[in-house]
Amino acid sequence: MKIGIISGSVREGNNATAVSQWVLDFAKNRNDEGVEYELVHLSDFDLPLLGAKLDASRAEAAGSAIKAWSEKMASFDGYVFITPEYNHALGGAMKNALDYLNPEINNKAAALVGYGSLGGARAHENIRVILAEQRVATVRTTTNFSLITDFENMSVFKPAAHNEANAAGMFDDLLLWTKALNTIR
Repeated sequence: MKIGIISGSVREGNNATAVSQWVLDFAKNRNDEGVEYELVHLSDFDLPLLGAKLDASRAEAAGSAIKAWSEKMASFDGYVFITPEYNHALGGAMKNALDYLNPEINNKAAALVGYGSLGGARAHENIRVILAEQRVATVRTTTNFSLITDFENMSVFKPAAHNEANAAGMFDDLLLWTKALNTIR
């Protein structure tokens, strides 16, 4: 079973990088038998804005980026989406990236990790609606990091120990649902 941990921010110097590494390390330290975890940075894919007019010099590179994104996401059995919360929603880059997908992620499971003033809770509400439309089942348990209590000066990631219990439950649910949904694909 292959789980993609998707780091959903493209901002330079973002907090997603540290959060994503923590999630990857936590996942690997679980030693889940038969499970492979891979970290994917959305910033590694130069996806154009969906539907935007591209000049000829950009079109070929954009097509390659879209294809690479699609193939990467199709290669996973389940996902952990890590998203910041901007303006009470997930970031625009993540929304745009999800809009390029559909059959690649159908009938798969996803877990949600967020960070923001309320731990990304409102971003989770937003992304659940999008993923449901794409036939992705999101597990109930989430991991939420507060910019106020889990980051020093809102930029240095120092997660509180209680986050480990949420992450453990989240991964337990994700692996169960991923196995179950694999039977219908």
